[in-house]
Amino acid sequence: MIAYCFNKVIVMNNKLNTHDKNTKVQDEMITRQKLLELEKKEKTSFEKIADGIILLLPFVCAGIALLEYIYIPNNTGNPFPERYIIFISFLMCLYALFLIVSILKNMLGNFTVLAKTRHYAPLYSAVLLLLALYDYLTLKTGILTHPFIPCINSIINAGIADYVMLIDCTKNTLILLFFGYFAGVLAGLITGILCGYSEKARYWISPIINILGPIPTVTWVPIMMVVVSSLYAGSVFIIALGAWFAVTVATMTGIIHVNKDYFEAAKTLGASTTQLVSRIAIPGAIPSILQGCTQAMSSACVSILIAEMLGVESGLGWYITWQKSWASYDKMFAALFIICLVFILVTKTLGKIKKYLLRWQIGDDE
Repeated sequence: MIAYCFNKVIVMNNKLNTHDKNTKVQDEMITRQKLLELEKKEKTSFEKIADGIILLLPFVCAGIALLEYIYIPNNTGNPFPERYIIFISFLMCLYALFLIVSILKNMLGNFTVLAKTRHYAPLYSAVLLLLALYDYLTLKTGILTHPFIPCINSIINAGIADYVMLIDCTKNTLILLFFGYFAGVLAGLITGILCGYSEKARYWISPIINILGPIPTVTWVPIMMVVVSSLYAGSVFIIALGAWFAVTVATMTGIIHVNKDYFEAAKTLGASTTQLVSRIAIPGAIPSILQGCTQAMSSACVSILIAEMLGVESGLGWYITWQKSWASYDKMFAALFIICLVFILVTKTLGKIKKYLLRWQIGDDE
């Protein structure tokens, strides 16, 4: 009977909280929509012209990059010169697609997409200008010495020439990354829940966290080379260690800060320890846990390149080390660009998942 009442209270409480949160989210969405409409109506003619100029600025910067590349003489050889032109043209088409979609959605009443495009247009323009400046300093003048710092077109050529191996290395890097990441997240959730809920567990485990957590990842490389029988297992351990620390601290902190009145009310209704953990502690700490998972992915992305230098047979970190030994700096830079792109996509995807799971929270940025 007590358990039945407890379940009823929990269900009713969740329904009330969900209704209140949904109402608040709807109210906030209405408020934001009204503010955007008011902002749109209040803009002067000068502000509208300025917005239009800013939205068209990336096309101007892309044109500057193309003119610089085509008309300024080269300082060194540049095979397959059309590939850089295709690359810049692709960036222009990508922005044009976003701009067209934003304008269409703005005409249908969704003003946020065009506002985002307007917000990021100066940044996009700066990237195009930096590409032009980098090309001028490398290919056109040689101020940045070739081949130690290759031009963008050389990097594109190197990536195309060795694309099969780069794809294979990217695949193996992602496998190692997620294997170590999920192992660390799982271990972090276990230790974080134990430390957050149980003071006795926190008494014994906290010193271990305080000792192992601050140790830099690179410090573990010589230890792993001596201790572990498999260098791949050592790489997984190094990645998992950083993820474990971030998730453990975030989970423990989140559970500690859950309102104690919830635990007392549940105990009064006869909740068991398992119910207290699974229905109160963990749900209450979910925002903190997801934040820890995001930090863990950042830590894993930093650790994986160091881990791959332990001696794995394939991976982007291994590829960079291998090409460095052959002085193939253009292929090194191609791998670095792929690493940046992959890690940005992985981090953004994890951020989208976190935003979706926490969509009930108030005040999240669109």
